[in-house]
Amino acid sequence: MTEHTPAPSIEGLSPGRYRLEPTQSQVRYSSKHMFGLGTVHAVFSIQEGELRVGDPLTASSVTVTVAAASFTSNSAKRDKDVRSAGLLNVDTYPDITFASHSLQPTSDGWLVHGAVTAHGQTVPVDVRIDRLTHEPDGIRVHGQAQHLDRTTFGITGSRGMVGRYFDLDLDVLATAR
Repeated sequence: MTEHTPAPSIEGLSPGRYRLEPTQSQVRYSSKHMFGLGTVHAVFSIQEGELRVGDPLTASSVTVTVAAASFTSNSAKRDKDVRSAGLLNVDTYPDITFASHSLQPTSDGWLVHGAVTAHGQTVPVDVRIDRLTHEPDGIRVHGQAQHLDRTTFGITGSRGMVGRYFDLDLDVLATAR
């Protein structure tokens, strides 16, 4: 028998604008590498962002800008390689952005439909919000975008050494403006 897990409560979340707090937010990255033998874990820093809570909630939106050069793993050589022209090409494409266009409640969370622009390409991406908590200084939002294909962004270098698919886990603090 399967238990039904309700969507995270957004009760008490007042309509309005909320600022994403860069120093208290991050995007975690994971992907297979070395022909699938290992997993790379890294983080990106959020530069700025805004959550607009609408009335009704389905009219809400979010925008996020991530610094591509902030990619940080446990390997300085890997970080330099990922930031280079062969992969993220951060000198030409310094920002990775997400902009949503709709919010949909589901049986196990909320689905944010939007698009990511990275490496000069804009690709539709869904972010599943699985947890939202109220904290004294704002709202903590946890979500994931899974099984994204780097080749759809035109990032095709280092085949085999760098995994084709990657997952993103978001941990964001939003404060009322």
